[in-house]
Amino acid sequence: MTNALRLGIAGLGNVGVGVLDIVKKHGALLADRAGVPIKVTAVAARNKAKDRGHDLAGIKWHDDPVALAKSLDIDVFVELMGGEGDPAKSAVEAAIAAGKHVITANKALLAHHGTALARAAEAKGIALNFEASVAGGIPIIKALREGLIGNRVSKLFGIMNGTCNYILTKMANEGRNFTDVLKEAQNLGYAEADPTFDIGGFDTAHKLAIVASLAFGTEVNLNAIEIEGIEAITLDDIRNASDMGYKIKLLGVAIAHVEGIEQRVNPTLVPKGAPVSDTDGVFNAIVVKGDFVGDLMLEGRGAGAHPTASAVLSDVVDIARGNRRPAFGIPAAKLKPYKQSPKKAHEGGYYVALELIDRPGAVASIAQILAHEKISIESIVQRGRQGQETKRATATFILITHDTLETSIRTAIQQIEKNGHVASKPRVIRIERL
Repeated sequence: MTNALRLGIAGLGNVGVGVLDIVKKHGALLADRAGVPIKVTAVAARNKAKDRGHDLAGIKWHDDPVALAKSLDIDVFVELMGGEGDPAKSAVEAAIAAGKHVITANKALLAHHGTALARAAEAKGIALNFEASVAGGIPIIKALREGLIGNRVSKLFGIMNGTCNYILTKMANEGRNFTDVLKEAQNLGYAEADPTFDIGGFDTAHKLAIVASLAFGTEVNLNAIEIEGIEAITLDDIRNASDMGYKIKLLGVAIAHVEGIEQRVNPTLVPKGAPVSDTDGVFNAIVVKGDFVGDLMLEGRGAGAHPTASAVLSDVVDIARGNRRPAFGIPAAKLKPYKQSPKKAHEGGYYVALELIDRPGAVASIAQILAHEKISIESIVQRGRQGQETKRATATFILITHDTLETSIRTAIQQIEKNGHVASKPRVIRIERL
């Protein structure tokens, strides 16, 4: 082993420093596994004076990540800056144009530009690897691209955002409301000051777009994903779900139908004891259904400096070994144009929570609306009356529907909101058959 594989890292945040940590601690181990020494020869970041716990004196510094991407001092460009646009996009494009192998942990970049970047990389004969872009240290990309290569995948689903899973777990286990737990998550660094990207479901959607392309051999299509976050989930919803034998999880779901692909991100009632139901806290879990392997679940730390850096290093070693695989499992030119599945009856039905004003005709009115939309009820649970001392005493009704079209349930909810018998906005959550 004489020639080192030279890395240029753009972005020295937590993950970038995590890569430096692993290279420093496991340099000899990585060299044995890769067949050549792994060496960080250049970096780019915004603040050169910041103390990152590493001596960077022997490493070339670039203020401009695009200049780093073109540098003759590196063989592999490692993009850890994040963001769908520049400077990450320009830097990755520059690295590809310069014939440098690219490793990225940037889910947003791939969700928006993955197909085009894959085509460009394959045209230059270089690797575009992104194991760290989805689920941190969980090797879901490698599982889909290599381990399950002999299977046709029909469905994948999972918990892909640790922030949301932490919030829902704390609400369930400690009986605390959403706002309180979100504030705690922010204080602990699990949620950003502006948590919209996480709790709104957008982070999960970016990851789902990537793994769906790998699973089904289609072009990446973020715009096709229906997205619903967890902001409207209440403590009452979590308690009601638990009483009925469910947990609430934010799931990313992708299903291959004959007519096309279905992709969605939404809070879901998951039966206790089903796959992913016991994945709590900041952990992630993804289930893949293959026609020969059956159900495969991968669970672990979906974020964090060292788990994500570990995934980056797995891509580095692949490049060192000469493993060159198409970015999305098959040549980019053979990725099928994305075809969206038409609306289907949701297998599993819906949970509907209604605060009905306690007066004659309220329940009958709701039943009539549901019947008009051809929605049948599997079960009804009535909670105790509230506010009986006022003229607007209410009773909580929890409806569990049989399988029905989402368009039907949404139309019914709109009509229910207008008919004057509900005291607050109805809450609707899918029930997933896993």
